[in-house]
Amino acid sequence: MPQTYQIIPATTPHHLLAARALFTAYATWLNIDLTFQNFQAELSSLPGKYSPQEGGDLLLAYSSSADPSSSPLGCVALRPLPVKDDERQQLCEVKRLYVAPEARKMGLGRALVSAIVTRARELGYRGMRLDTLRSMEGPIRLYRSLGFVEVGPYYETPLVEETVFLGLDFGEV
Repeated sequence: MPQTYQIIPATTPHHLLAARALFTAYATWLNIDLTFQNFQAELSSLPGKYSPQEGGDLLLAYSSSADPSSSPLGCVALRPLPVKDDERQQLCEVKRLYVAPEARKMGLGRALVSAIVTRARELGYRGMRLDTLRSMEGPIRLYRSLGFVEVGPYYETPLVEETVFLGLDFGEV
């Protein structure tokens, strides 16, 4: 199946509005209170912790055939993780992977994760971490098929029993 989308960094005010809409759709779809993640502050400060100046990035996927002002089909972001004293690696975290319902089953989730892994390598990170809910079997299969393995919790969450923590180490860069 030919690629019917393009993945670009969110660099304009229009992109950030679109990302905010996708993040909101993601939170609605999750149906979980994200207050413990300071979600409203995250939305209001985009790109915030995902900005290139902070060591992050925010990618949007658009239909290749769509008007440039159209709505994106999906998004994914990364941000740096604080380095603990005993860590020799610089790690980042994958956040907010979301594909709009009308764009699912096109390989877009895989393409977004692959793009953010590539971006993390370009930024010099040595590995990635992410969390997802145990009930999200499709995304877990996707992450595992791309080399992510289960790791221990890397932050405190009130949803620890429902959360799967995954990591991907890049090895020597």
